[in-house]
Amino acid sequence: MASIKLILRTHQADQTGHSPLYIRIIKDRKTKFISVGLKLKETEWDEGKQRVKKNHPNSARMNASISQKVADAEAQVADLERKVKSVSVKKIKEAIKGKEVPNFFEYAYKRCEKIRGNVSIATYKNYIVYLEKFEKWTGTRDVYFDDITVSLLMDYMSYMGNTLKNGATTQRYSIMILAIMFKEAIKEDIIPEYMYPFSKLTLKKDTGKRLFLKKEQIQAMIDFKAQEGTLSCIYRDMFIFSIYAGGLRFSDVLEIQNKHFIEAEQRIKKTINKTGRLHQFKIGQIALDIIKKYQKPNSQPDDLIFPIVKNPILFLKNKEYRYEITEKANKSANFQIQRIAKTLEFPIHVSFHLSRHSFATNALNNGMRIEHVSKLMDHQDIRTTQIYAKIINEELDKAVDEFIF
Repeated sequence: MASIKLILRTHQADQTGHSPLYIRIIKDRKTKFISVGLKLKETEWDEGKQRVKKNHPNSARMNASISQKVADAEAQVADLERKVKSVSVKKIKEAIKGKEVPNFFEYAYKRCEKIRGNVSIATYKNYIVYLEKFEKWTGTRDVYFDDITVSLLMDYMSYMGNTLKNGATTQRYSIMILAIMFKEAIKEDIIPEYMYPFSKLTLKKDTGKRLFLKKEQIQAMIDFKAQEGTLSCIYRDMFIFSIYAGGLRFSDVLEIQNKHFIEAEQRIKKTINKTGRLHQFKIGQIALDIIKKYQKPNSQPDDLIFPIVKNPILFLKNKEYRYEITEKANKSANFQIQRIAKTLEFPIHVSFHLSRHSFATNALNNGMRIEHVSKLMDHQDIRTTQIYAKIINEELDKAVDEFIF
């Protein structure tokens, strides 16, 4: 026999001190909650009598409404248990609530498909990956918005940290994807705002230090004897090119075409993948030499400069294919670059993205103004660039500690 009780969920209180009222159903030691659609202060609710106190101006009307909802719920439970010998608490909840609160996963996956053409493929795929991760943990798609509580999310974060060994940043991003779906559902007036459980969570970021290659390490990479035409050589050259071309990200370096290089001005002019902004800047001699090394005689404007992509026509035409090829090539580049770094006995792990950090840090170290570095890296906010300035200061402090007596 299922039991029904009204519960004021004070742990979900909003900034004004109002908490949502729920009908709690317990069946076979399993619990489900159904929103009543009301919010009260703790001082306005009589837990023992299961009634709104008279100090609330609308207590009589509210109590009548609540009593009716509880009576309807009890009638549904009695009717369902009479018809079905073994009924789950989930089925009881579905019978009572009907379509009052939508299924979270049904909404979230549909939402992803709806925005698919308006976001990058990487963003779309990340949404799907993190929703599937949450679904795998819940063990079912039969999860409603009001099932996702602060307590459940904290359990999920504990699972990510203890079982999956996810860092704070990964946990934060995993929760943020769920929060985005809630915000969209609230914006569409599909669920009430008080169902949003994320404001009471503390989401942290990993405080990992940004690594970079020093001048002598960059030179060692340049001098490394790699066999011409091999992936090791091409990816090394792309890595060095990035360092001397404003720290361009891997996807942008992979996509550079002849038409993006204005030889007369020694300039790159290209729309950046991450920001969608047209970005142009002058490149240094080492980057120029690398471009000239890979440019073929009589090459066409649309030809890719670096010979990594086997089907460049499909690569430039099809977003899905371009995303898949870029992901695979990035992993391959990281493998080849780290192998070179290991041979050179670098004390840090080296990935392609380190070229971006290396450009910024060395440019600042050489005296380039932070505003110029920020512009070259196409940062929207100079505070992002200031992270590299902090690294310079930390290195200076270390030097003082080591060499000044």
